[in-house]
Amino acid sequence: MADQPPETDEKPEEPAQKPLRADAKRNRDKLVEVAAQAFASDGVDASLEEIAKRAGVGIGTLYRHFPTREHLVEVVYRREVEGLCQAADELAREHPADVALELWMQRFVDYIATKRGLATSLRVLLTTNSTLFSDTSGRVSGAMRGLVEAAAASGKIRADVDASDVLHALGGIYSAPNTPDWRERSGRLVKLLMDGLRFGARG
Repeated sequence: MADQPPETDEKPEEPAQKPLRADAKRNRDKLVEVAAQAFASDGVDASLEEIAKRAGVGIGTLYRHFPTREHLVEVVYRREVEGLCQAADELAREHPADVALELWMQRFVDYIATKRGLATSLRVLLTTNSTLFSDTSGRVSGAMRGLVEAAAASGKIRADVDASDVLHALGGIYSAPNTPDWRERSGRLVKLLMDGLRFGARG
């Protein structure tokens, strides 16, 4: 499924290359942002030409930064995991513990949407030497565990809640049918889950 780059005088990125210029970094960051949106809405077969167009760059620029579709998928997935983990820390600082947990779980729905869109290419990456999964394994569950434990300690949710059970419940959203109202239904499920977590809390 890997796309072949067009003929171009631009050279692909090398692993040990010097830092990107400011304009090149802006282009790369914009491509990753737009690609995440495209993969979440259209799946992994989203048009690379359309992604480049929406990012305001040429297709040659896209291929210079990401020589294959799988390379772009890997960078997008790493970005989603990093963003989800950073959000856990930020929300914990800015909101009461139970509110931080609920907002993070709503953010988790966006992460799932992107992951569903990337599913085919992620399976391909499993067969390669990519360090993607070893690098990201446990980070999302660790971020959730911190939020759940903080909410339980504050008395805002039940004290007997196990973070792995919450993550398992949220994981059910991933396998739900991909209907037009999937995001709306997923948001309602998060609210129902939070109602259950708050029931019987001492706070």
